[in-house]
Amino acid sequence: MRRLRACLGAAAAVTAAATATTALVATNASGATTALSNRWYAAAPYLMPLDNNPPDASAIMDATGLKAFQLAFILAPNGGGCSPTWGGTAAVSSDSAVQSVIDKIRAKGGDVSVSIGGYGGTKLGQACSDAAATAAAYQQVITKYDLHAIDFDLEEPEYENTAAIKNEIGAAKILQQNNSGLYVSVTTAGTADGTGWFGKQMLLEAKSQGFTPNNFSIMPFDGGFNGAASQTSALTNFNSILQSTFGWDQATAYAHEGFSGMNGRSDTGEYFTQADFQTVLDYATSHNMDRFTFWSLNRDRQCATPDNGGVTSGTCSSVAQNSWDFAKYSVTFAGATPPSSTPTPTPTPTSTSGCKAAWSSASVYVQGDEVSYNQHNWKAKWWTQNETPSAVEWGPWQDEGAC
Repeated sequence: MRRLRACLGAAAAVTAAATATTALVATNASGATTALSNRWYAAAPYLMPLDNNPPDASAIMDATGLKAFQLAFILAPNGGGCSPTWGGTAAVSSDSAVQSVIDKIRAKGGDVSVSIGGYGGTKLGQACSDAAATAAAYQQVITKYDLHAIDFDLEEPEYENTAAIKNEIGAAKILQQNNSGLYVSVTTAGTADGTGWFGKQMLLEAKSQGFTPNNFSIMPFDGGFNGAASQTSALTNFNSILQSTFGWDQATAYAHEGFSGMNGRSDTGEYFTQADFQTVLDYATSHNMDRFTFWSLNRDRQCATPDNGGVTSGTCSSVAQNSWDFAKYSVTFAGATPPSSTPTPTPTPTSTSGCKAAWSSASVYVQGDEVSYNQHNWKAKWWTQNETPSAVEWGPWQDEGAC
């Protein structure tokens, strides 16, 4: 579950995807926009446009070829009421800041989906009286921004509230019926066995209401995960849950299944590198999954020191990377080819050797001296003193792997 959202800031089958991925958003005479292919909305990474030091979407598009963004998050007003806001504070009805971001994206041939919910805050499903009222609030967002896609991010604490989940699923069904061609994703927490009890109850609610979105996506992080193998195992288990819940065969379940990852260091200290993303991407495409996204573009850049002192950040990944490395996996999932001018750094090598003597800021080190810092061994490239070991290319230390 994306805990950083609380503490740091506020269809269907993919078999038809690749041939349509180059469709672009255009503005017609009435000012409305035409949609991207669904595959782009399925690949759209999350972007907080008002919090967590928002990056320039135009620069990301230029650097990666990305065309779609998942803007986050729509909540009920912090002071109460059944009307949509950004992060509980900025009313959608009077918004111009997010609209400006959307206009710039569309001017470059891109488009956006909007995500509702997320971790923490009060959701409209909790605040509104019933599904119809909840849907009416979300319809304001769709109408305001002329949306072709929307994401229901149903997690803590809302998905523990039966009435709220009934409102959200009911609203999603109403919006799907009232907005022709609307791409709808539903995102929820991931566990080792696919999703937890509340996630399974949400699926049963969808079944009882006869609602089928383009996909149900799980977030396999912040739950004891460790790299790609644990994530693909969870996706396999979640596929079985979809089969048993809806009576789908395996292929149909995969065509309605999605992955929503977290790039770099997770809230609970798990690490997901570029290599992990590649492995999960290969799994998603080989199984014809419907969605591949991640949290978030705000974090898709290197921290001032690559590991950020072993701390998770909402504005950088806490792993060694080039800017927008992780966005390129979304571009690939969409069926496009990202530029290759900035290669992905080689993931930090691992080692089973013991840790060397701990680094000291007061000590002088010369070429060849070895120390340990943040559970990695480091070798000095040249004379250095009081320079914290990190994997900066031009720094004095060479990372020799975990210890």
